[in-house]
Formats: sequence, structure tokens, C-alpha cells
Amino acid sequence: MSEIEKLINLAKNAADKIRKHNFVRVVSHNDADGLTSAGIMAQALLRADIPFQLSIAAKLDEAVIEEVNRTISQGDLVIFCDMGSGQPELIGKVKADVVVLDHHQPVGQSPAKAVVNAHMVGIDGATDISASGTCYLVARKLGTGNIDLAGLAIAGAVGDRQLFRTANAFILEEALKAGVVSVRKGLKIGDGNLVNVLAYSTEPFLDITGYPEKAAEFLNQLEISGNIEDLSESELSKLASAIALKLVRQASPEAIEAVIGEFFLLNRELVHNVYDFISILNTCGKQKVYGLALSLCLKDSGILDEALSLTKEHEKNLALDIRESVEKIRKGENIWYINTVEAVSTGSLATTVVRYLHPELPFICVNESEGVLKVSARGTRELVSKGLDLAFALREAAGAVGGNGGGHSVASGASIPMGSTEEFLSIADRIIGEQLRKNTGGKAK
Repeated sequence: MSEIEKLINLAKNAADKIRKHNFVRVVSHNDADGLTSAGIMAQALLRADIPFQLSIAAKLDEAVIEEVNRTISQGDLVIFCDMGSGQPELIGKVKADVVVLDHHQPVGQSPAKAVVNAHMVGIDGATDISASGTCYLVARKLGTGNIDLAGLAIAGAVGDRQLFRTANAFILEEALKAGVVSVRKGLKIGDGNLVNVLAYSTEPFLDITGYPEKAAEFLNQLEISGNIEDLSESELSKLASAIALKLVRQASPEAIEAVIGEFFLLNRELVHNVYDFISILNTCGKQKVYGLALSLCLKDSGILDEALSLTKEHEKNLALDIRESVEKIRKGENIWYINTVEAVSTGSLATTVVRYLHPELPFICVNESEGVLKVSARGTRELVSKGLDLAFALREAAGAVGGNGGGHSVASGASIPMGSTEEFLSIADRIIGEQLRKNTGGKAK
């Protein structure tokens, strides 16, 4: 039996468990992958006539478990999406049967009645399937008419910057065959006015990002104007080449691949361009307007204008915030790092730095927000191939200062106590150095 077939069997087992319950309590994560996971589960449960209550959480902690236990009755089922694999002790505190649909590295023995996680069958959940892909595999076993939800799974995978191989390739093939998704060649960025798109989107982060007048000058030199979706093939090619030249100077190889090539159109969703769709979801997640994100996933066209204007404003603030933060980055022995206060989005900042500015070492951002220190760390696939494991590094370093952390080898997060920044960074720097040295046999460069 292939790895995919084993994963589908796990999904079928979870779907069978779900079908036996009269009420389901769903909790999902607040990023694009978590929100599309919630959208998939909501539609699949609606179609299966299973009543449910759904909530979105920034992380799985004691408060979430207490809230879940307060809102369930005897015989209910609790489903955790995009979370739950790393906290078996918390799952054990839920006063009901639990199903975990996740793609993070499992830790320990899960007390859940069913777990669908690619790592259990030898597929890498960090790169080859997202939580939304995992939820989609369960949804297609809950009802035969759920193939149209594949678009949300593809969006979740793109949102988590995944590769379309093994499990993701299986889902994509199904989506393409059903006409749910189609492929377009060009720049992997959102649609809209070229000056605004280049000045205020952080993917790609260029020397003109944050500067509309520089973006306009760049386009004038290329003699290109208007909306990106209206460009001819030759104009697109000219623009892509000019952007590639800017990227070659300092970005990682995967940054160029991330910006130019084939990308997906979501034919069944309200917003067709996958990058615009993800931007809206990420904005809703950051602004804590989860209802707006779920309405988008459930195809409520009444919310579209509000969602788009909120996103444009957020993207602009984010581009300007990152532009300002970039000046304050410092270098450790084996990491680049920054300390920020109330940053608009630490994850976007971390991704931008490691992808476009300093791809040679991992980047760690420590952000003080509402009296708590939140950490975001990012690496590149190339660094992971050299031994980098940020999930391990952040778990160990955060644990050493009385906090907690985890995630993926290439992207991870942590919460640490106030006042522990320097000690945390020093420990993380040392662990990362050891990881990178192990493979090179010398000092981490």
C-alpha cells in the first residue's frame, strides 16, 4: 500500500468516527491554512447534516481546552484542525472523544480517537501536505460531492509555502481534473494596479517595496502600466525578467522560484487568484475577524468588498512596517534576529528577511505584544537540508527560559517570559550553530 493510500485510510477512519456523532465542536488555527481547514470542515459537516460549533484559536493552550469543555455535552466530538499533534497532554484533558487533523510533527502518544497526520505514514507534513489538505482528505470521505473543496486545500498549501509533490500532488491532480483549480503562468502575486501591487505586497520584497514612487519609476523604465491581470504575455515576461534580476542580487533561490512560474486560479472560490485569496485570509487572521475569513471560504459574496478593503490597508501597513524593521536587524553567530514591539506581522517579517534579504542563516523575530514575548523563526529549505531544525531549536531554547515552542523544521514559533530575550536568543543561536555544523564539519557559515 502506498503512503497516500495509508493516509487516505486514516482519513476514512476519521470520517467514520465523525459520522457517528450528532454534534461536532471544531477548533482550528488562525492562519490561512487553519482558516481554509475550518472552511473545509464547516462545508463538509453542513453537507453531511451534522450540526457543529466552530472557533478559531491562535494556539492550542489550557484556555482553549477550558472553552471547549465548557461548550460540549455528553457524546459530542471535538475536532482540532492544524493543531493538536504536539500537545498530547492537552488533548487528554478534553472531556469528549477527539479527532486531530494536522500536519505538524507528532509528539508522544496521542489520546485522540483518530489522528490524521502525514508524518504517521512517512509523508513530510512540513512540505508535502497542509492541514487543509488533511481536512480535505477527510471531507472527501465524508461525502462524495466534496471534490470542490480541493481549491481551499490548495490555497492552504500555498499559504503554508508547500511543495506540490506526494500528497499535495494527489490533491492538485484531483482538483485540476475536476476543473476546481486551473494553472496560470506568470508572476506569483495578487492581481490589481501594478504600482500598488509592487509597492505594497511583501511577496516579493524588493528594493522598491514600501516606495510607490520608486515602483512607478521602475514600471516607467519598463514602459509597462495598468493592472497585472491585463498584461500581455510579452509584458509579463519583461516584468518577470526585471524582477528576477532584482532578486538574483540577494534573495534565496527559492525566492525566485516563489515569485515566477505557474500559479493557481481557484475557479470555485469568490477570489480566483490564490495569492489574493491567501492575503485576505491572513489579514482576517491577524485582525481577528475570523467570521469574515470563514464567510469567504463559505462563498458569501456579501463580505467581499469589506474583506478586500481591509486587506489592502493591512498589506500597505505590513509593507511599511517590514521596510522600517529591516533597518533594525542584528546578526548573531548563526542567526539574524530582531527585537520588535507590536509588529504588524512577525511571521511575514521573518519570511521576508530569510527569503529576500539574508537567506544564508535562519532569522528569529522576538516581538513584545500585550505583555507577552512571541517568537517567529524562519529558515530556507536549503538550510533544512544542511541540518536546520527550528522546531527543535525553539522548543529547547524556549523551554530553557520557562516558555514553550515548536512547529516545523523550516518555520517555527514560541512564547517566552518577559525579560528572557537575550538568554533565549543565545541558546537558540548555539543550538542552530550545532545543527548546521554537524553537517558541514566546521563552523556554521
